[in-house]
Amino acid sequence: MTALISATVERWPVAGAFIISRGAKTQVDVVVCIVGDGVHQGRGEGTAIYYEGETAEGCADAIRAYVGPFDREALLIHMPRGAARNALDCALWDLEAKQAGVPVWQLAGLDEPVPLATAFTISLGEPEKMEADARAAAARGFGLLKCKLTGDGDLARIAAVRAGAPDVRLIVDANESWHDRDVAGEAAALAALGVEMVEQPILHGQEKRLAGVTAPIPFCADESCHTRADLDRLGAFDAINIKLDKAGGLTEALALAREARRQGFRVMVGCMLSTSLGIAPAALVAQGADWVDLDGALLLAEDRDGALAMRDGMLMPGRLWGGGTVA
Repeated sequence: MTALISATVERWPVAGAFIISRGAKTQVDVVVCIVGDGVHQGRGEGTAIYYEGETAEGCADAIRAYVGPFDREALLIHMPRGAARNALDCALWDLEAKQAGVPVWQLAGLDEPVPLATAFTISLGEPEKMEADARAAAARGFGLLKCKLTGDGDLARIAAVRAGAPDVRLIVDANESWHDRDVAGEAAALAALGVEMVEQPILHGQEKRLAGVTAPIPFCADESCHTRADLDRLGAFDAINIKLDKAGGLTEALALAREARRQGFRVMVGCMLSTSLGIAPAALVAQGADWVDLDGALLLAEDRDGALAMRDGMLMPGRLWGGGTVA
């Protein structure tokens, strides 16, 4: 019989600072959930969605308060979406894979995972700093950079990034900061600098602002999209960003990816700041995605033992979680 073994909070330092339009982070607290059946144990990790008021301690409390059943489909009914459900859901996947003696990808009916070209995030900063960071990331082999923007001075920032890394692909994340700007005009100006996608330009709840907006590059819903229930109101977006913490686990994330594709959305798979334990299940959803942004563990000063490997900007499958494959 499956039971909860523990739900604990861990603090991990960020390498330098992770800066977006809402502020800076120098550390991240994650909740780690362990479940077991007396023979096998499964682990899962979640990062609280801070902009929705979640905290790591609150997530740990929610997991401890859950009385079952310890079944992934039941979680979709009995627990709200969020990082707590993500950690528990992923722990159950890990446990089931160990019980069955097969990797999670096989258990889920997926193809064997392959290395992924992940974006590397360039934190918000002065143009000179972002240019230097872009140059360094390109030198490490990253061919896709994701730049954080704030609404003011964005063109100068992206021009600097382009100067520092002239050959990389660029996407940008406005983190809702274009709510009072000419969205189409901003997108067109960035497209001229080689930007290929804009993530969440407008405030969550104001999705209708994009209705009728014509832009040369796609808009991707992040804060506006959590689960399948959100898709019907996102018709003004071209793509959605799936994050396991937002969706509340791998189970919903896989279902969301399938339904989004069916409805004609392009798919991005992203993450919160987290260790490789949080990235590993997201990498399964990211197989075949249009954009992959799974650098959450790469932005930390250190990672877990058995961390997923990076080779020339490629995220390699591993055995840290869910059975995995040989790195």
